[in-house]
Amino acid sequence: MSTAYFDQRDGFIWLNGTLVPWADAKLHVLSHALHYASAVFEGERVYGKSIYKLEDHTDRLFYSAEVMDLKIPYTKNEINKACNSTIVENSIVDGYVRPIIWRGSEMMGVAAQSTKINVAIATWEWPSYFAPEERLKGIRLNISKWKRPSPDTIPCDTKAAGLYMICTLSKHDAERQGYADSLMLDYRGRIAEATGANIFFVSGNEIHTPLPDCFLDGITRRTVISLAKKRGYKVVERAIQPDEMKTFTECFLTGTAVEVTPVSEIDQYNFHSGEITKNLMEDYLLEVNGK
Repeated sequence: MSTAYFDQRDGFIWLNGTLVPWADAKLHVLSHALHYASAVFEGERVYGKSIYKLEDHTDRLFYSAEVMDLKIPYTKNEINKACNSTIVENSIVDGYVRPIIWRGSEMMGVAAQSTKINVAIATWEWPSYFAPEERLKGIRLNISKWKRPSPDTIPCDTKAAGLYMICTLSKHDAERQGYADSLMLDYRGRIAEATGANIFFVSGNEIHTPLPDCFLDGITRRTVISLAKKRGYKVVERAIQPDEMKTFTECFLTGTAVEVTPVSEIDQYNFHSGEITKNLMEDYLLEVNGK
């Protein structure tokens, strides 16, 4: 994996319909998205030269854009082809893809009806989100002071750039304290998600996960729920209070980047990587590699 800064890498980025050299993919400092977070994006993984669930991600990208009043100047099929051509041009075998839609610099102010809608797709090699040795033993989370807002205050079912501000703040604080990530509660004080992943708990042979009513219902989340049900596990989607964590034996995160990652500790609560977590880790890896 390259150690170069993300503005100094080799390769090509698909920008507004054309593959351009990586260093030439630029935007102006007065772009509306930089000042007002008028951008949406996706995170996709490449396994064996193939983007996993590309169509699902593109569907969500278009949904996010519609909610954010961004009219994408390409069809879904054109975006899918562009994603695939970008990984081919960059010779990516196993990696990550980042499509992003944003408003340009034609207007500067809250209103931005006349701004150009830009589209870029970048890809790069990306192994495990967490260090392998850390992931196997289970990662440690603190509990963030920031909460997921009420759904009537944000477009909570989109991957809008502005929604990740409190995630960055939470993860920075967690890392300063020696944790790998942070658990975020929602505006009611219930368990919501990690900073970039959904969360699951195990009690007996049941899997419990928060209802995604104020945070993203992840594509990986839905995939893992399906895999769990195929194994005969009961999956319960419900409101979960923080003090219930003392009753759970296993915990894991799911997401495009984290895949299925065990959690060993959340604040004062401890978990172990048991059979259910290990089975779903294995099932997910088989699923994404087409086996």
